[in-house]
Amino acid sequence: MKTYHFIIKGEVQGVGYRITAYLNATRLGITGSVKNLSNDNVEVFAQGDEKIIDNFKKYLKIGSSMSRVSEIDEDILDKPEFKDFQVIY
Repeated sequence: MKTYHFIIKGEVQGVGYRITAYLNATRLGITGSVKNLSNDNVEVFAQGDEKIIDNFKKYLKIGSSMSRVSEIDEDILDKPEFKDFQVIY
């Protein structure tokens, strides 16, 4: 299964971005993870049907009500399958 890797840039830490990503991912049935990076970006790994991932990307661009997404970098990686979606602290 493809693993989509996203780096979200902008005002995305301390504004509820990770929990919003988690809620959207679990609602859509996506597995993977979300975590803050030391450079103030957020990293997301996502696995799921391509159409569902495309929908999830729209939510990543919107973020939480307090976040401001300026850019999203995207790659596709080979990675073991995730069992669920987790917020990594």
